[in-house]
Amino acid sequence: MTMPFLKMHGLGNDFIIMDERVTPLDLTPQRIAALADRRRGIGCDQFVTLSRIAEREGAFVRFFNPDGSEAGACGNASRCVADLLARETGQNDVTFTTSGGVLHAQVLEQHANGAIVTVDMSEPRLDWSSVPLAREMDTLELPLEGRPAALSMGNPHATFFVKDLAEARRGEALEVDPLFPERANIGFARIDAPDRMRLRVWERGAGFTLACGSGACAAVVNAARRDLGDRRMTVEVDGGEMVIDWGEDDHVRMTGPARIAFRGSVDLDAYPR
Repeated sequence: MTMPFLKMHGLGNDFIIMDERVTPLDLTPQRIAALADRRRGIGCDQFVTLSRIAEREGAFVRFFNPDGSEAGACGNASRCVADLLARETGQNDVTFTTSGGVLHAQVLEQHANGAIVTVDMSEPRLDWSSVPLAREMDTLELPLEGRPAALSMGNPHATFFVKDLAEARRGEALEVDPLFPERANIGFARIDAPDRMRLRVWERGAGFTLACGSGACAAVVNAARRDLGDRRMTVEVDGGEMVIDWGEDDHVRMTGPARIAFRGSVDLDAYPR
């Protein structure tokens, strides 16, 4: 079964996007992991599928880590999906549904191979059981070396505030710390000014990526909760910059680029089920 796919990225955080709205695909976790492999497959940081929603507008969007496990949210991929849907509909304002809820996005600029997009990532979830954590505790300061803050942006995040980003090497071990029963994305943020931070994120199931949109959202919210930064900050990641705004309505809005890398087709039967 040869099927088309779209390769997109947000600040170098790259995605395979496959459309199941017309033809359902047999995309098992094993097959997704094989397609995501950078040596034996197409290669990506996250795998994204679009499917139909009965009696509703828009698409249901699912995000998968490169190991085939499902992720509840992906900020950079959400910008890419918004650009894709805007091109289909001819509308700058688009809405789509994820396992974490309904997301609204606005395309601010669009050109031949990409766009600048704002996505409303909804409200951060600050309760320990929503992250989730292994037991009840204050999410503003976890009992780990470095005292990170934690929250959920539809997926679990812990943010360490550091002076030296070399501390990010701790991310791999912290992802699987028993405190995080569903594993976690581990961010390391250096505050450079009240409205600016430098961030690296060890992503759950993916490792270090050039950008993590939901991680940037989590870092800005956690910085504001700690009185370390403003509610609106420019976040510099390895792949570039995005702007995160934690509004007075408690919604977190992320603005940044989405880019089309290339289109292709792949024989799914060539990959294990």
